Amino acid sequence: MIRINFYSDGELLTGFECKGHSMSAEHGHDIVCAAVSSACLMAANTVTEVMGLDADAAATDGYMRLEIHGSPKSAQDLLGGLRLHLTELANEYPDNIKVEV
Repeated sequence: MIRINFYSDGELLTGFECKGHSMSAEHGHDIVCAAVSSACLMAANTVTEVMGLDADAAATDGYMRLEIHGSPKSAQDLLGGLRLHLTELANEYPDNIKVEV
């Protein structure tokens, strides 16, 4: 199962941690894993490379983390959209994805 935990500081989202495998299909053919990985990678790259925010990002097989430092206000729409997208995926694939805040 893929577990996604969103970090927050009060009402502000400050990042996320995503770990695990969905196991919904063979490696390379798992659309659930691909959807989650693509969304998380896009969010992390947007925060660090496009927006230029001070953040730590890490990714390995079955693991991705993004932690924004300082004031994460400018990333709220992006992180909120990511949370909504992943929650919708979790509703479609409840045996494969769990989202926590």
